[in-house]
Amino acid sequence: MLALGLAPSAVGEQTWRPLHDEVGRGEVVPLEAILDWLEAHYQGDILEVEVEREKGQVEYEIKMLGPQGQVVEFEFDGHSGQLMSIEGVRIDAMRRD
Repeated sequence: MLALGLAPSAVGEQTWRPLHDEVGRGEVVPLEAILDWLEAHYQGDILEVEVEREKGQVEYEIKMLGPQGQVVEFEFDGHSGQLMSIEGVRIDAMRRD
C-alpha cells in the first residue's frame, strides 16, 4: 500500500499548482505515465515517490522494493520522461522480460 502525504504548509501554499499546470500544458510528463513505464519494465512495489525541481527542471525519484527485498531508486526527467539513472543492488533481478 502506498501512502502519500503532504505537509499542511505545502497544501496551504499550493506549491503543487505550478507543477499541475505544467502537466496540464504537456510540459511535464504525468506521474502515471512514469509509473506505467516502470510497471512494464520492472517488477516490484513502489515505496516512495518524490517530485523535485532542480534548476528549473522537474525530476521524479521513485523507490521500488524488488522481489528479493532490494530497494532500487529510479530517477526520471520530468520533461521528457527519460530514465536518467538507477541506483541499487540486484537491479537485473527486477527487470521484466
